[in-house]
Amino acid sequence: MLAALLSGLALSQAALAANVNNLGNLAPYHKGPVPEGLNETLPEDCSVDQVMLMGRHGSRWPLASELEYIVNLTTKVSGSWDYIQNADLPESMSFLKNGYTTSLGHDNLTATGRKQLFDHGVAFKLKYPDLNATTVLAGDQDRVVESAQWFSMGYFGRDWFTLQDTMFETIPEDEVTISWITPMDTCANWSYTSFGVAPVEEWGAVYLPDITSRLNGIIPGLNLTDDDIHGALYACAYDYAAYEVSPWCDVFTEDELAQFEYELDILMTGAFGYNLPDPMGATIGSLYVNKLIDRFTNASGDAVPLYLEFGHDTTIDLALTALGLAKDDPPLSTTAMPEERAWHTSQQVPFAAQMIWEKLSCSSSFEGPQIRLILNDAPFPLSTCADSEDDLMYGSCALDAFVSANGDSTTVSWGDKTWNATCGASDF
Repeated sequence: MLAALLSGLALSQAALAANVNNLGNLAPYHKGPVPEGLNETLPEDCSVDQVMLMGRHGSRWPLASELEYIVNLTTKVSGSWDYIQNADLPESMSFLKNGYTTSLGHDNLTATGRKQLFDHGVAFKLKYPDLNATTVLAGDQDRVVESAQWFSMGYFGRDWFTLQDTMFETIPEDEVTISWITPMDTCANWSYTSFGVAPVEEWGAVYLPDITSRLNGIIPGLNLTDDDIHGALYACAYDYAAYEVSPWCDVFTEDELAQFEYELDILMTGAFGYNLPDPMGATIGSLYVNKLIDRFTNASGDAVPLYLEFGHDTTIDLALTALGLAKDDPPLSTTAMPEERAWHTSQQVPFAAQMIWEKLSCSSSFEGPQIRLILNDAPFPLSTCADSEDDLMYGSCALDAFVSANGDSTTVSWGDKTWNATCGASDF
């Protein structure tokens, strides 16, 4: 009997892990997929000479605007005690008989988020033991700063407490600081509400009503709204982000969670990706691409072997957009979910995502320096500049080819004619 119970628990946990790993940019950190036929291990004659890390902050509490949906849901549940007690609930919803309350905070890191970044710091040091960091840079937002600090404690060890005053730097996240970490903030024409929230509302009107109807059929009198369903979906994601368990995740079918994941994909491609008005996404993301190229070509003459930098999912998504990677044709729609798509935020930017760029030198396998992208512990093919079978096999390409392929980025600089035509001229 005990063996059967343990086996059932293991299967349940495995199913839960599979579901939460598909919660878009609210998914916990997990390894990205390795494309079929791609070799994760470099040839023996290759060495990594330079690395640039952009790490997303770890798992966090919901944003204040998201927490409101969860709180409103719990208020409705607590005020509908009689309806819930009299309902014939399926096992997945039986927890409601005991009531559901939330103790979630908002915006800052959870315990899980702290552990993710500490573990990343340890793993990063083991992966690149011969490259030494001289500075750590973080976008100046609490969850980003704390993430960088936990990573540093894993990477440097106890010495971090004596080093941080001289090594740790922050860059403001505001509308007057030109930054490759939050480049959209200095694009006056960019709008999170217009480009991100509006498409989400359009898709929500497509998929949420059926879920609302299904759950109201189970508990007559509860009178859930589409906003309440949003609250339950957020509760699934953020309970897990905080406690690594949530009763709400099992309430939804796989198809319903897939529709929620698609909502988050639409949000991120709408606000920080290919569904921005062309060429806004590529223009904004060019600030990061230009920083990468400048460092890997040592154009400024002050490049160092290792960069440890921390920002947001938005940083990574805008960079991918400028690079022409993970692009869907046609663009993602707000009226129907495609059977397959290239843009998957659960794979690109889960909590604690890591975008690692490697500059390689090889004695015989490749000619000249190479560049490779490791996205969440998996090589991400640089399809826009690959020009040989070896490139395709390792997901890399020649650094010269990478620079040439990203000419649209290198011809843009903040405040120039191209930038201002897209973002509007700034008065600072």
